[in-house]
Amino acid sequence: MTAIRYLRLALLALTFALAVLIRPSALHAHEAAMGVLEFREVRPGAFVGRWSIEPSIGASRVDLRVPPHCFLRLPEMNCGQKGLIGPITITNLGSNMSVVLIKVIPIEGEPRSYTISTANPVVSVLGTGAPTLETWIELAKTYVNYGIDHILLGADHLLFVLGLIWIVGGGWRLVKTITAFTIGHSASLAAAAFGLIGVPERPLNACIALSIAFVGVEIVKQQRGEIGLTARYPWMVAFSFGLVHGIGFASALAGLGLERRLLPAALLFFNIGVEIGQLAFVLLVLALIWAHRRLDAVVPRWGEALPAYLIGSVSMFWFFGRLARVFAVI
Repeated sequence: MTAIRYLRLALLALTFALAVLIRPSALHAHEAAMGVLEFREVRPGAFVGRWSIEPSIGASRVDLRVPPHCFLRLPEMNCGQKGLIGPITITNLGSNMSVVLIKVIPIEGEPRSYTISTANPVVSVLGTGAPTLETWIELAKTYVNYGIDHILLGADHLLFVLGLIWIVGGGWRLVKTITAFTIGHSASLAAAAFGLIGVPERPLNACIALSIAFVGVEIVKQQRGEIGLTARYPWMVAFSFGLVHGIGFASALAGLGLERRLLPAALLFFNIGVEIGQLAFVLLVLALIWAHRRLDAVVPRWGEALPAYLIGSVSMFWFFGRLARVFAVI
């Protein structure tokens, strides 16, 4: 059995696994399950809280816990002379609510933002002044884990990368292709996060689905013995579509309202998390290839065509679902 045949068999198994795990919520890709809670100081130590972005599980079901010296009964919170300093946690974070941004708007000084996530459910609200080492460590833990969660829970990005691996195979061509995709989405992620470019989220998600359909068509061409654009110039295609996917990554950060001074670091840590998750996925594919070589498994010839049509069918299902959302049909 040739290496290409092993590769296709491994990718067939992985494509089916992704298809089984895909949920209808993928239609709403990148619309993060998060909420934003603002605490505005109205007098020293006294705050009025409100959800500017209500979490999908409903504000009343959020188990929010504030520092022990603070008394909370939304919309009111009173922390006395000590002020709002200390740990804030949400105990029931999960798949329906993975991130909550806490924005503290004091009477004097700049607003401060703290992100609570499934990976980092407790944050320490700090006083005014320059960010401390603790702030940077907290930021790194939060956004690296958020980036990993975002890429590994984003079935559309994984299907696109899977399609690239299917066409390119292994070796240095794969390294160059994945590197080009990384450079592309990193550049557009930074540009979108700093407001240099902006694309409405729903049309963008429809375009991301089309990029996956394009790769599916390229796989079919390859199986027919034709040389498609991706086979000729895989790094060019990967870079171009990486720009589109990067703007999609940026939408995960758009609603968090981070302080401008913390945005570059948050962006860096989030992108590191995305790359860790993407690398883990590529290594999983390569591990499957190795495992099937060891097992000497055989797939029927008709089965080799299934992944391309499965990728194409799923991506077009996403495309029409997301296109319908663009025109507010659903």
